Amino acid sequence: MNLSTPVQQISGIGPVFQRKLKKLGIKTAEDLIFHFPHRYEDFSNITPIAKININGNCCIAGKILSIENSQTWKRKMTLTQAVIQDNSGAIKAIWFNQPYLLKVLKNGDNVYLLGKTSLGKEGLYLSNPVYEKIGGISPVYPETEGLSSKWLRYIIKPILSDLKNAIKEPLPEKIIKDHGLLPFQEAIWQIHFPDSLESAKKAKERFSFEELFFIELWVLRERAKLSQEKAVAIPINLEKLQTLVKSLPFKLTDAQRKSAWQILKDMEKPRPMNRLLEGDVGSGKTVVAALAILNAIKAGYQAVLMAPTEILAKQHFKTVWDILKDFKMDVGLLTGKTDQFYSKKLKNDSIEISRKKLLEKAAQGQIDLIIGTHALIQDKVKFNKLALVIVDEQHRFGVEQRAKLCKPCNLADNGCPHNLAIPHLLSMTATPIPRTLALTIYGDLDLSVIDQMPKGRKKIITKIISPEERKKTYDFIRNEVRSGRQAFVICPRIEEEGKLEIKSVKAEYEKLAKTVFPDLKVAMLHGKMPESEKEKIMRDFRNKKTDILVSTSVVEVGVDVPNATVMAIEGTDRFGLAQLHQFRGRVGRAQYQSYCFLFTDSPAKKTNPRLRAMITADNGFELAQKDLEIRGPGDFSGQRQWGIPDLIMDSLGNAALVSQTRNEAKEILTQDPFLKNYPLLQERLNKFRTKIHLE
Repeated sequence: MNLSTPVQQISGIGPVFQRKLKKLGIKTAEDLIFHFPHRYEDFSNITPIAKININGNCCIAGKILSIENSQTWKRKMTLTQAVIQDNSGAIKAIWFNQPYLLKVLKNGDNVYLLGKTSLGKEGLYLSNPVYEKIGGISPVYPETEGLSSKWLRYIIKPILSDLKNAIKEPLPEKIIKDHGLLPFQEAIWQIHFPDSLESAKKAKERFSFEELFFIELWVLRERAKLSQEKAVAIPINLEKLQTLVKSLPFKLTDAQRKSAWQILKDMEKPRPMNRLLEGDVGSGKTVVAALAILNAIKAGYQAVLMAPTEILAKQHFKTVWDILKDFKMDVGLLTGKTDQFYSKKLKNDSIEISRKKLLEKAAQGQIDLIIGTHALIQDKVKFNKLALVIVDEQHRFGVEQRAKLCKPCNLADNGCPHNLAIPHLLSMTATPIPRTLALTIYGDLDLSVIDQMPKGRKKIITKIISPEERKKTYDFIRNEVRSGRQAFVICPRIEEEGKLEIKSVKAEYEKLAKTVFPDLKVAMLHGKMPESEKEKIMRDFRNKKTDILVSTSVVEVGVDVPNATVMAIEGTDRFGLAQLHQFRGRVGRAQYQSYCFLFTDSPAKKTNPRLRAMITADNGFELAQKDLEIRGPGDFSGQRQWGIPDLIMDSLGNAALVSQTRNEAKEILTQDPFLKNYPLLQERLNKFRTKIHLE
């Protein structure tokens, strides 16, 4: 066995576990070794049973005297009850709906139990305790259904024993010594199987430093490489830009003006722009992008706008054309299944066009702007004079995908002094990102922030709804619809999965359409539908043919229905704050007062600080900061989209560590820009890039 051995070739891992591991991004033995625990359970601090207190957490060690399953009649729930005894006494442990424990725990077994004590009719008992047959410190890993931390420990231990010496120390000895870090071999063992909580902490500190250091190395190298590239310098066409700004039915905010100016000044330079435009939901990023597009096109060049979904690409196609149609240009739409074309020769209607014809026009420079999805990065899509690339919701694309669009173009015949010029790149995101994270993860990009909302926008009224308030809320939604407005209802999953009590969009649709709102027109939307069906459902909703749209998170980004005033979200615990904020941003896009209802499954959750933050935070940036404060960086919502490991997220609140790793990266690159003297560091850096979606 070696580091690249596929998991299916490892003893104990069959096809079923291979599929489950794939869900966690684990494909090789090396992936398993670097699948770090996110917390630890301490079974080393034992409390004698006789000294256990009510309503406290404790760890006991004893022998199982009896264990059996029983059924409750009212809720039809399986109870597993065991009696555990130590030298000081005995206590009952109760597990709910875990009948399989009878196969795992037997009479006479010695066990460690960790959990909360409660007082019942028959005295004290442990409720749903975690169990171990071996004491000490137990790692708890990121899991998926049917794949437990116990199983992961069982699989990882022999692999790590065999292969830990196969991975050489990537960090220079000086860095390890100066910062008091554990050596790699010791750290990799202690992070999985620590001797103590202090050992686990030191191992975590080592890998936190290492991963932040790799990110700083990567972004600094990318920035240095880009500064050596050539781009076409596009002069600022103030006359056209001012004409566009005056034609808008609204006044640009100061933040929009500042961001647009930063972008235009970047495009004036003979090196490629690489800028991230970060703006809250509804802050007006599209019009800022339109200004950059107009400036490039009027200088004689082509522009591209890539979006992550077909729905969003089509929306941009219509919106950008509406903004720029008076400036005599041709605009194409290229997605997986649709090709359309707006021409300066037409009035306001787009026409269907064959893909072959659209690609010919793009290659010959006869289309000024092409908007599309991933379809834009196919090899057969070529441009004649591409000078500006805009990527919306850029964290949904890998660096390699973005790089395909930013291939050098031969612009020598179009006023560019260089034979091959790289297009300017503008990335956009509506996902709230704390500044520390943005500057660390996207350190190779310059940052523009639109932190103001257009004037006249009413604040969306957000409420947490308990089960008792549900009927009253449904009545409110009905009244909004009868007033001519529309509503979204969001559910976390498409189908019921296992025993998880998660709202299914199909079940919710059936309930709302047949029981709650039989008098209203209710539609359903989810990502597994054919594109043509999704498009028709969204078109009908925009055209007010349906009143309520029950949907999965497919509407999270970019969907614009100004007449919708209600966003009701089921299963709020299943979404991060950033996602909840994105959903809320689908309403409040016109002059009407809008509402966001966060449904909970118990009255107690009305005091949940995470949901309360949705009410008190005024914007996405404030909300992102609250998310960091409430949940900690390791749980920061959205990290899975960015592909950022937990250890990096945990470290982002540590300004001193961020500064230390950045300084070390700068020092190494100053002495050795290509890491020729650090081959092991270069090798690990390349693997790390893949790990966090940097290629």
